[in-house]
Amino acid sequence: MVTSKRIWLTINQEEAQKWQVLLNESGLTADWQVDYTVGLFEGEELIATGSVYDNIIKCVAIKNNQQSQNLLALVVQDLLTYLEELQKHHSLVYTKPATAVYFESLGFKVIVKTDTVVVLERGFPNIDTYRQKLLTAKREGRRIGAIVMNANPLTLGHQYLIETAAAASDVLYLFVVSENRSTFSEATRLEIVRQVTQDNPKIVVLPTDNYIVSNMTFPTYFLKEKANQDIAKVQAKVDATLFLEIIAPILSIQTRWVGEEPLSPVTQIYNEQMMAVFGNKLKLKIIPRLTQDGTVISATRVRAAIEQDDWETVQKLVPQQTYTILKGS
Repeated sequence: MVTSKRIWLTINQEEAQKWQVLLNESGLTADWQVDYTVGLFEGEELIATGSVYDNIIKCVAIKNNQQSQNLLALVVQDLLTYLEELQKHHSLVYTKPATAVYFESLGFKVIVKTDTVVVLERGFPNIDTYRQKLLTAKREGRRIGAIVMNANPLTLGHQYLIETAAAASDVLYLFVVSENRSTFSEATRLEIVRQVTQDNPKIVVLPTDNYIVSNMTFPTYFLKEKANQDIAKVQAKVDATLFLEIIAPILSIQTRWVGEEPLSPVTQIYNEQMMAVFGNKLKLKIIPRLTQDGTVISATRVRAAIEQDDWETVQKLVPQQTYTILKGS
């Protein structure tokens, strides 16, 4: 008899070990960044599992000798019920290419796939909603560039990257990361970016929603030095592939502009994966980081200064608009 129950990974070490073993047997890396995990048990044996992080279904595995049973549908339905109870009507799933067809049979649609991962979604708003948002903001030009930044907060280094890219572009799409997993909210970061760039008619500021550097495409990005680098490589490849295959064609983007990354291993992995994925299909321009007194200007330095109430240092590292908004908040 098969029974279903929640697995508390941080509390029940015995079941957490069974969960990890089942994932490893299925060729999956145990990803502990989850909010909810369900397990199907036959007696004491864990035969199927699935997890949710935010609205993302992941770590779905079925024991090899149980593949003939309709266990996937049971696991996914439990996870969808959990999401519905949280009023989350849009869900996504990471899975291996070989099992994507099973999720498609449950109503999920493929967004992007690499050689190792397929990302599918179900519900609304979806990729078509975001596509329409981008089309509404589209502008014509011969040289079309794009920058994606968290701007947590926007520094003189960010401003230097923006101005460098804008000078070489007829249109520059500036995507601001939408996820609220940073020190400063999406609303604050967007306000700063818009104020800093408002006098440049070439620049179009856009949100990333679920589709660029998000909990869906690249959740380990927000963990920085705590991130598992093997998982980060997989996710960075997914994010870069989605940008190349979906985002760039919609807006006719020819060049993605980034800063070089001497400080964050995860961001460096992202740059490397973009270089590999884009190939000769989309240019990747890596700009040397702006320094001040021989030290790289970074948002990390700004946040540290704010924590120490050192507003004199903050004022040296950020545009006046950033300083004014942060000091007033």
